[in-house]
Amino acid sequence: MTFPRITIDPEVMGGAPCVRQSRIPVATLLAMMAEGMSVTDILTDLPFLDEDDLAEVLNFAADAVRDRAAR
Repeated sequence: MTFPRITIDPEVMGGAPCVRQSRIPVATLLAMMAEGMSVTDILTDLPFLDEDDLAEVLNFAADAVRDRAAR
């Protein structure tokens, strides 16, 4: 599966997966959602992101979990 909105660059955030070459790691957004922040809250705090970015974060995480479970 490909995730064009998720970028991994060793020069940015130590190579952690981030959204669209930003300095916002996937893990940070997942933590925000896990802590109960709504999509609206997140997009208000980070207005350069959009709903498609957050959907891709969830899909990326789900794919990572599937890969781990398959090992």
